[in-house]
Amino acid sequence: MSGKLKGAKERRFLRMAGLPALAATASSIPAPAFAHASDRGHVLLLPTGYYLLGGAFAVAVSFLVLALLPPDLPARLWRRRLPMMAAGEGPRLAVSLLSFAGFATMIAAGFFGSRDPLSNPLPLAVWTLLWAGLVLVQGLIGDVWRWLDPWYGPWRLAAGLFGHRAPWRLPARLGCWPAFVLFFAFAWFELVDPAPDDPARLAMAAGLYWLLSFAAMLAFGYRPWGRRGEFLTLFLSMIARFGVVERRGRRLALCLPGAKLLGAAPLAASGTAFVLLALSSVSFDGLAKTFFWLGLFDVNPLDYPGRTALIGIGTQGLALTFVLLAGAFLLAVWLGRRMAGTGIPLGPAAGLLVWSIVPIALAYHVAHYLAALLVDGQYAIAALSDPFARGWNLFGTADMQVSAGVVAGAQSAWWLWNAQAGAIVAGHVLAVLLAHGLAFRLYGDAGRAVLSQVPLTALMVAYTVFGLWMLSAPAV
Repeated sequence: MSGKLKGAKERRFLRMAGLPALAATASSIPAPAFAHASDRGHVLLLPTGYYLLGGAFAVAVSFLVLALLPPDLPARLWRRRLPMMAAGEGPRLAVSLLSFAGFATMIAAGFFGSRDPLSNPLPLAVWTLLWAGLVLVQGLIGDVWRWLDPWYGPWRLAAGLFGHRAPWRLPARLGCWPAFVLFFAFAWFELVDPAPDDPARLAMAAGLYWLLSFAAMLAFGYRPWGRRGEFLTLFLSMIARFGVVERRGRRLALCLPGAKLLGAAPLAASGTAFVLLALSSVSFDGLAKTFFWLGLFDVNPLDYPGRTALIGIGTQGLALTFVLLAGAFLLAVWLGRRMAGTGIPLGPAAGLLVWSIVPIALAYHVAHYLAALLVDGQYAIAALSDPFARGWNLFGTADMQVSAGVVAGAQSAWWLWNAQAGAIVAGHVLAVLLAHGLAFRLYGDAGRAVLSQVPLTALMVAYTVFGLWMLSAPAV
């Protein structure tokens, strides 16, 4: 057998088998004691060339189809609503207080429970149930967080005792920059800090953040700080605009995914930066684990030195990813304005078109955390039954067997990768649809709207290829 034919058969076998041998090697690579829950322990080499071309083709074709359709057709479809039941605000206080009680229990478990991140419910609740699971629920359904918010109930009680008027006003010139800074600090803790899963370390960080936000709400008001300072509420409210349930007063209605984004008001510069940070941070999380990224700094991925040795590289990479994405987005909007021949200022144009980034950010979030949600979600269910490692079985799930088969093996790897790739392509296609509708709203002319979207569509095609490449690239 010739060497070329033998090599081709070997490559075909590795693609079909999902590289189980290399997966075992990667899983034995030295890592910090508290590796992040979403870290991948296997390497996949799939025939990604077809996926890259197919994904880019799907995004490009969606733009071409939109250019041929009546300009107001997407807007007419997205305006459709299916009325549902009325929903009052009565239970919100009780639900929020229960959420706060659960949060306080998790903090106590972080300090006094098991030191194992896969047995302690706090890391699993924060990184899996909240950051992976709730974001997905928000994006698919709508604003569930407004009920689960652990600040609302305590703030209502405190405001009732001490008066409803906040002593200070949050300066308007700050915009959403407080939330941006706190979101960047959160992303740094999640992606760069040496031990974000250490229960005691996480309990200290989460507890201090709750106290800081609660004090700010008492000082500036619940709504002003929640909308401009508390990054989690701001992020989840933006993601919820993609969901299919809309609330208008006391009435609920069903709408198409992304319909609420089409009517959103333009964001200020701080809000635009916040949305772009949401996408760049999860993008960097995937990039930072690739052999390619580590190779840029002469780090041997098969002898991974751990996060402590990469703090400087990680910090610079997190900031650089945001700067590059923000620069590329602003350049695309600027070029689009020039092609459309309009004098609309760059700030308002970018502040409106940035809403089209939300489906992409949600898609990357789902693709990146899907494996962790499927596996670590099982650990979370088990850990919640025995939060303090005392041998309890509160919900009858403490002894459940965790199965990693949903993400392990050739067949599971195949459907998982396709689900992740499908989410990324679908997110970009929906982003093109939204961008077209927003551009028509911005320019008021079909021809100008199509011309203005050529650079932004090119950026989305490039980002689709980038996202699919990250999914397929060898990673630790």
